[in-house]
Amino acid sequence: MDKNNNSGQIRRVLVVGGGTAGWLAAAHLARKLASRSPDGVKVTLVESENIPTIGVGEGTVPAIRQTLHYLGISETEFVRECDATFKQGIKFVDWVRPPGTPGPAYYHHIFDYPDQKSADLIPAWLLQGRERPVFTDAVSVQGRVCDLGLGPKLVTHAEYAGVVNYAYHLDAAKFARLLARHAVENLGVEHLLAQVQQVKLGDDGAIESLVTDRFGELRADLFVDCTGFSSLLLGQALGVRFIDKRDVLFADYALAAQAPYPSVDALIPSYTIASAREAGWIWDIGLSARRGAGYVYSSDHTSHERAEQVLRDYLGPQAEGVQYRRIPMCVGYREKFWHKNCVAIGLSQGFVEPLEATGLLVYDATARMLAETFPTSVQSMELVAGNFNRRAGSAWDSVIDFIKLHYCLSQRMDNPFWLENREGLPDSLREKLELWRYQPPTEYDFPSKAEVFNLANYLYVLYGMEFHTEVQHARARYGDISQAERQFSRNSGLADEICSGLIPHRALIEKIKQYGLQKV
Repeated sequence: MDKNNNSGQIRRVLVVGGGTAGWLAAAHLARKLASRSPDGVKVTLVESENIPTIGVGEGTVPAIRQTLHYLGISETEFVRECDATFKQGIKFVDWVRPPGTPGPAYYHHIFDYPDQKSADLIPAWLLQGRERPVFTDAVSVQGRVCDLGLGPKLVTHAEYAGVVNYAYHLDAAKFARLLARHAVENLGVEHLLAQVQQVKLGDDGAIESLVTDRFGELRADLFVDCTGFSSLLLGQALGVRFIDKRDVLFADYALAAQAPYPSVDALIPSYTIASAREAGWIWDIGLSARRGAGYVYSSDHTSHERAEQVLRDYLGPQAEGVQYRRIPMCVGYREKFWHKNCVAIGLSQGFVEPLEATGLLVYDATARMLAETFPTSVQSMELVAGNFNRRAGSAWDSVIDFIKLHYCLSQRMDNPFWLENREGLPDSLREKLELWRYQPPTEYDFPSKAEVFNLANYLYVLYGMEFHTEVQHARARYGDISQAERQFSRNSGLADEICSGLIPHRALIEKIKQYGLQKV
């Protein structure tokens, strides 16, 4: 705590560590706390030049659009500078059953959500039995848009507007640089390049100052730990323990690679491809200039050498000359995320595998929550920290439940990894699944605003993974389902109409780079 501050007001915030998490935190704080104003809270970010961005996952969820717009970043600039492409969801390949087994080989978890006003939509689909269409195609047009390789909007649309909902794929290092420049030039963040050599604690156990190699001692009222897995402040200096969740989520390594496209005009999928493998899954993300790929796997179920071979086999001819980076993953989260005058954002807070772009989603959400619930004084900090810890803890538990859902519903029996994933479910997830065997999920199963993944997300995964809900015994309560069936038919016709007006994803990206989008 800054001893020179006797007013009780929080005047200075020091963000330690850059990368996407650090710059998102700094930008949110500076934007909300009016750092450019003489009466605002001063936000400083200090980072080392020697620590590269990990960038395990390069996918996002639609909430990032709201963040970019809120922070005042141009979507055209973002696409041009971050090698960004559009993401309309995730295509899960071979998760339900092994390759070559009868049945659909994939399903989509898309970003357009079913119409929640149609209360009988889900039971109506379930009552159709085996002749029903794929769930995604029944309730939305976006699966068809994805399968046809189309973008979610046209270059004539305004920034952050589209025909269907979308997020992005991006180059994490370039995104961090864009955030940094915008935060400094437009939001008033002070940027220091220095190595933190020592963390000094006061008599009360709070952080008093940081000793750096270039700027000596740096003091602040609140410190934000964005130092990655090392958790220099919250973990090492303040001793907040890490809660390991490998008993629930087995994957503990990621093997990452950057691969070229087979040709300059190759299709760029407007979705992440997540392909199940013997001891984990492979991500495949198409940026404008390259692909980002990687194998997330459990070292208890395969060797590092075998994992590299699996990824090489997946990449095929494009694997030649590719460099691989093995990244150990600390799966879990801190016991507390805010302790004393230090709050963690990013990998120092927690981490799970990047299956649903969970990392960036949680880091962005908690950075914005920090900014919007920022304490008005030092005296109120402990109370604000308690609320923050409860909400962030609930968010992490929600994420872990949702990721485990993908594994435990698989019908694969070809490897111990998949068989063992059917066990060890958190009680919260086990109870929901048991309930949903007798009735479909409703919004009342997701009452908390801290839920990171909501009803629609669960519906796409549950019924994409062929989860069975028995509704015949309650057929009478759903009444006339003909209206819902007509909606399914309308969706099919609407898909044809919408797809005929959209253009290929690669063509859309090229047009945005050349002409730009309309300003909001």
